[in-house]
Amino acid sequence: MSKEKIIGELTDSVVELNWVRSKAAAERALEEEIDPVEAINDGLVRGMSIVSELFMAHKLFLPQILAAAKSMYAGLDVLLPAIPVEDRVSRKTCITAVVEGDVHDIGKNIVKAMLTAGGYYVTDLGKDVPSELIADEAKRLGIDVIALSTIMTPTLDYMGVTVDALKENGYRSKCKVTIGGPPTSNSFAEEIGADHRDINAQDCVSWLKRVQQ
Repeated sequence: MSKEKIIGELTDSVVELNWVRSKAAAERALEEEIDPVEAINDGLVRGMSIVSELFMAHKLFLPQILAAAKSMYAGLDVLLPAIPVEDRVSRKTCITAVVEGDVHDIGKNIVKAMLTAGGYYVTDLGKDVPSELIADEAKRLGIDVIALSTIMTPTLDYMGVTVDALKENGYRSKCKVTIGGPPTSNSFAEEIGADHRDINAQDCVSWLKRVQQ
């Protein structure tokens, strides 16, 4: 099978929500000595981008997005360890977290999937995470990006509390903070001192790639 067909297989496996096919295509890519970074970007990431566009067009829904993410991760689990160590060192790091008081993590999980596919090392702190913990982990790990989410208006304030905690521990100037979720807005992001408000997961990754080139 040619390089183009294998990479196309990776793309199609994500679009068709087939994790078994994704894993097999990733293994075939390594067997054929295809650059794992190229396989990820031109295969898996492209597939997830297509899925995201279909979601934005209301042609796919959250269950399909999660199934696509599972398919993408099946390929990533094979390809990421094959990236040469010297290439891994230059990759950016990110924390994802749902702020304190909110236990809804579907949006966060989609962002995590897109960031991972986009080349970030992601530390997922989970849901209902205290602001101080997020700030402390960011500093301890030397994180480049913090992606916060919530779908509940009552928990919005904890995004601002997290930014303040980063200022208090002296790490705010060393990382980007991006926020997302239905109750957030551009004006709210500006108000709390975040760097960006994500329209969706794809917007999050696209913005980060622009500002961190």
